[in-house]
Order: sequence, then structure tokens, then C-alpha cells
Amino acid sequence: MASYLILQKILKTGFVSEPAPQADPALRTREQALQAEILKVFGQAVAIRHVDAGSCNGCELEIHALNGPHYNIDGLGVKFSASPRHVDVLLVTGPVSRHMEAALKRAYDAIPDPKWVVAMGECACTGGMFGESYASCGKISNVIPVDVEVPGCPPTPTALLQGILAAVSKDTSNASG
Repeated sequence: MASYLILQKILKTGFVSEPAPQADPALRTREQALQAEILKVFGQAVAIRHVDAGSCNGCELEIHALNGPHYNIDGLGVKFSASPRHVDVLLVTGPVSRHMEAALKRAYDAIPDPKWVVAMGECACTGGMFGESYASCGKISNVIPVDVEVPGCPPTPTALLQGILAAVSKDTSNASG
């Protein structure tokens, strides 16, 4: 009887998922220019190390969406790596919990120069509703220097991609030193 009621509820409610995002032609037309700029700055693909410093995982869902076929960041030459020793960009989400403070500093120190830091989400940019307390250091810039902030709760995959590209193209003169 219970399974009948569940099936009836499903049939009555219908689909509750949101529609797939529309293609962004402006982003698609800039693909070759972005690839050329990435190659000019790095001579290779841009490697990113993601660190969750204490987030609710809302931003991580958007990172997973960015890695999907709709945005095709691999095609742009943007890749994620597990080792901070092999990356150019440190992508940090969430407010920095006191337990993650030392690990975040070690990850930042392990990245070779030149390096860029992108703070993703409202909590990473401002500390969010958590702020600074006995359990939280607050925003990422309280612990390590931040080059680009991508606000939002959570920011869209497109906003994140724009933030990553802004970080790597922000100061190309640092790439030579």
C-alpha cells in the first residue's frame, strides 16, 4: 500500500529538476582566444588544486558541474590536479576552519611560483555567516593572499570559470618571474 502511495505521489508531482543550462555562445566563441592566452602564460594547460577549507559543499557541486561536458574546461586547457606541487592555481572554498588553517598554508607554500589563489563562494570571500570565531578563521585572505574572489552562494560555473581565467590573465608579467 505504501509503495502505491509513493508511486501516486511521483506521478502527481512530475519532474522537479531544473532544465539544463543554455549554451553561452559568447563563451564558446572565445574558446580559441582563451586557449591561446593560457598557452602564452603557461606554455601548457592550467592546473588547479582545489582545497575545501570548511565549506558546505555547495561550491563543490558547481565545480563538478564545471568539470562536466557542458562547460568542457578540459578543452580550454584547464585541469584539476591532486598535488599542489604541480599546479598554477589554488581554488579554495568555504571559510577556513581552524583545523584547516595549517593545511591550507602548507598547500599554498607547496605551489611553485608563479601561483594564483581564487576564493570561491561567499564564505571564502567574506567568511559568510560563519565569520571569525573560535572555530573559524573567516575569509581565505585572513590566512593566505587571494588574487581573485568569486562571490556567490554558490557562484555559477560560468562565474567560476571567469574567475579562474581572470586570475591567470590578471598579471601575466608574474608568469615570467
